[in-house]
Amino acid sequence: MLLPASVIGGIIGLVAIQLIQRYAPDASFLEAATTGWSKLPGFLINIVFATLFLGAVIPPIRKVWNIAGPQLAYGQVVAWGQYAVGLGVTLLILTRLFDLPPMFGAIIPVGFEGGHGTAAGLAPVFAEKGWTAGADLALGSATVGVVSGVVIGMALINWAARRRHCRAAEAGTESAFGDGVVPKTEREPAGLLTFRTESVETLTIHLAVVAAAILIGFVFKKGLAGLETLWLTDPKNAILGSFPLFPLAMLGGVIVQKLFDRADRHDVIDRGLMQRLQGLALDYLVVAALATLRIETIVAHIIPFTVLMLVGLGWNVWCVMWLARRMLPDAWFERGIAEFGQSTGVTATGILLLRVADPKLETRAPDAFGYKQLLHEPFMGGGLWTSTVIPLLYIFRANPWPIWFITLGAIVVWLFVRFVLFRKAWAPGA
Repeated sequence: MLLPASVIGGIIGLVAIQLIQRYAPDASFLEAATTGWSKLPGFLINIVFATLFLGAVIPPIRKVWNIAGPQLAYGQVVAWGQYAVGLGVTLLILTRLFDLPPMFGAIIPVGFEGGHGTAAGLAPVFAEKGWTAGADLALGSATVGVVSGVVIGMALINWAARRRHCRAAEAGTESAFGDGVVPKTEREPAGLLTFRTESVETLTIHLAVVAAAILIGFVFKKGLAGLETLWLTDPKNAILGSFPLFPLAMLGGVIVQKLFDRADRHDVIDRGLMQRLQGLALDYLVVAALATLRIETIVAHIIPFTVLMLVGLGWNVWCVMWLARRMLPDAWFERGIAEFGQSTGVTATGILLLRVADPKLETRAPDAFGYKQLLHEPFMGGGLWTSTVIPLLYIFRANPWPIWFITLGAIVVWLFVRFVLFRKAWAPGA
């Protein structure tokens, strides 16, 4: 099924823990064996986001905009649409049939667009706003998303290949990915040693740089919280004070990288090593988050949860099959399936599906998708808006419709960007 090993490992851990708790005569050892697991996701997500841009060449915004404008517009419509359909169904139907807060409507984008890392990172925010079940439901949403992203994504690729909408004909998934082990003749270095080991370990410096980025984010977080206390009377209504650390750590990473761009003549920050640190943190984050998931919370909400998952998946599939060919200028399916993978799981899922749909990377889709992430990630999929919407839904819990109208307004804005500002870029559906 091409599922990440971390997801499979997390599910194995979840099943094992549930069975031990239910059937073991004495399960007291389990608490000691899993001590600290529940704390790992909230810690590791900061490393994942801090390393997003460290070691990477950050091109001028104008260049990114010109290359990936239509792709960015489409990705934003897909992301904002997850909020629109999730909140719409929740406010119109689910809150009237079940005892659910408006925050329930946000578990689609938090889990799908954000993924396990974002869902785990927002757990303290859900708890602070008095709805601890939100974290477990968001993690369940992320699991549904990553599994469906691969399974449904592969089905869509087969559909598109039969109708000659993409270049997936030659390379089958088995030959492209095999058992996940890279053949010896194709293996690449994990990263480059930029310091002599007798002087300092290169990985030590890279970890220190990541720590500096997180520290800058922490200073931002404390500063925002302190600023808000100047006018806030009820701490439960905090927006800036409830802001999680990980998106601010991402901004800290951008600041650190810009400083190195200006002052570092030797290019000592290696992108490969940063990606390995990011992947390491993400793998352990997913395993720990899934293994400690409180399955009883999802079971207690199984009907509304299932409805919301079906609605979210329906929106994403519709975007690929109908909206993509009208919004994306060329190679619409390759571009659309990459967004489908990213908006149901993680960026890696989008890249995986793109490699299957475009085995030789012959289209503009890889460049457009990669550049688009530079402007997309800071706001959606765990970025600034994702972290703000939960506090907003709590503050407007008596009348959450203004938040829903914001999501609709954002969709209209990005449709305007695509069809007005980029109307002469290329002919849609080429």
